[in-house]
Amino acid sequence: MTPERKIPERRSRKARRTRDTLAQAAFELVLDRGLRNVTVEEIAEAADVDRRTFSRYFTSKEAAALDSLRGDGDRINAALRARPAPEPPLLAYRRAVLDWLADPGAEPWHRRPRIFDLLVVAEEEPTLYAVFHHIRVDAQEDSVAIVADRLGVDPRQDIRPAVTVAAGAGALLAAQAAWVRGGRPDALPALVAEAFDALSADLLGEPRPAPERHLDAPERHLDAPERHPGAPEQHRGITSTTRTTSTAEEAEGTEATS
Repeated sequence: MTPERKIPERRSRKARRTRDTLAQAAFELVLDRGLRNVTVEEIAEAADVDRRTFSRYFTSKEAAALDSLRGDGDRINAALRARPAPEPPLLAYRRAVLDWLADPGAEPWHRRPRIFDLLVVAEEEPTLYAVFHHIRVDAQEDSVAIVADRLGVDPRQDIRPAVTVAAGAGALLAAQAAWVRGGRPDALPALVAEAFDALSADLLGEPRPAPERHLDAPERHLDAPERHPGAPEQHRGITSTTRTTSTAEEAEGTEATS
């Protein structure tokens, strides 16, 4: 390796260390003191850099605090690329997520210290949640490209890759939300499997028709005669009363409602 190549690589490693140090400082300060009680200047000071250096790497304290989650989308997408080609796209996405959760080396959320706590805070802080949403969207764009490549289609012309990823990512998001609200840090893999099971079984099955009810119709008395097939259908909202009407009035009312 030439000396000229070593210099850019050394700078790249130094930049990576600086970014990681800032992200770790933001992560710890936000969890220890709360998002609203932490400033960018305090994060920079904790990382032993100035405010200007912070701005070269992050646009906000929220982006810095959540930076450790950005690589998880890359890990899921790497697992998705590695799935066997014959697998249906949604099944491949499901198994890629479960592969990530089962890999200790990938440090999935339920195995990584304090990630559970960070996502709890993200549920409570709108600005933090907005940044988390953008991180997910970036990862999903890459997932769409991977699924399109598996199907051999152009995602700008074929909607199936986007639908597949939206469904799979939605199942993961639902599981993540149930996870942080349930208070059980070890429950994430089971919740993810449950969410995908619901997506592929319950929600894709034939829906059962709901019983038809007319809110504006009176309850039929038990001794009321059944309406036989072929009998004229009653108009909604029209009921019999004890008021005596003339034949002309009845005819006029029937004509007005027909």
